[in-house]
Amino acid sequence: MARHSELVKIPRIDRYVTKLALGSAPLGGLFTEVTDADAEATILAAIDSGINFFDTAPLYGHGNAERRMGAALNKSNKPFVISTKVGRVLQKFTPEEIAGKVAGLAAFVGVDPTIFPVFDFSRQGILKSLEESLRRLDLDRVDIALIHDADDQLDKAIAESYPVLDELRSQGVIRGVGVGLNYCSYATKAVKEMDLDIILIAGRYSLLDQSAQDELFKECLKKETGVMVGGVYNSGVLASPTPESTYDYVKVKPEILKRALDIKHLLADFHIPLTAAAIQFPHRHPAVTCVLTGSRSVQELSSNIADFDMDIPDATWSALEESGLVNRIEI
Repeated sequence: MARHSELVKIPRIDRYVTKLALGSAPLGGLFTEVTDADAEATILAAIDSGINFFDTAPLYGHGNAERRMGAALNKSNKPFVISTKVGRVLQKFTPEEIAGKVAGLAAFVGVDPTIFPVFDFSRQGILKSLEESLRRLDLDRVDIALIHDADDQLDKAIAESYPVLDELRSQGVIRGVGVGLNYCSYATKAVKEMDLDIILIAGRYSLLDQSAQDELFKECLKKETGVMVGGVYNSGVLASPTPESTYDYVKVKPEILKRALDIKHLLADFHIPLTAAAIQFPHRHPAVTCVLTGSRSVQELSSNIADFDMDIPDATWSALEESGLVNRIEI
């Protein structure tokens, strides 16, 4: 079995997921428009490759990603595990009302200009979000519900969002409860104060940032909480390190770019592409359940799979650690 399709059990629930999972932000038209046909082809290619874990959210394409994900998965007769997110509901506005909003959202192309995602971590908002997601997905259940981007409203998510998801879990409506966050301090607090089955942490365990292992991963191991790692390219610089690259969605700073290039040059001595090391790196830590990457085409998916399955000798990782470019694993 190829590495990308190897199965790992989510520690606390009866679900086995592939080491490489498919995220759907690009399939929702993140920065570049994607057609329904291309999205379907990409999802079906992932299924055919052996990938069984798929992640989506109402935010992605303002509903388009969920709709496309559901349409493709419902065409396949192979079993799958799916997570979606709660904490935003899609509301209808006039174009003028939307133009006046400042939401700090990534740009999705090809979306309905009258639909806009609005944060709502209340009990009613969570129930509405999940109900509407199931409708777009054309499914009667999802395996995992992740509280999405609650970094700045985590106390409200703990007090209001989590209890309703815990109820749904106890009723068997969903199998697992988790969070999808961007910062380790918030994610650690979430793991400590909620009974979570899995978390998604983006950009905080990569070749350029190992901060998740300082406290977050230790807490996840302690509580047997699974970990999905996203943002393995830190929004672009680890895919193609140039002065025009982005790091965490802003223009890369010279010192970060230099470290990315230093890593790339060291890897070249072992004939390992930077993208292959970036996509494989998180699985070196025992807390990590799976790596989540997005693809907007079959070609991108194939490249990700090839990078994930490439053999990287232990000596390569040792050289990165001994050089000081990457921190040693801490458990």
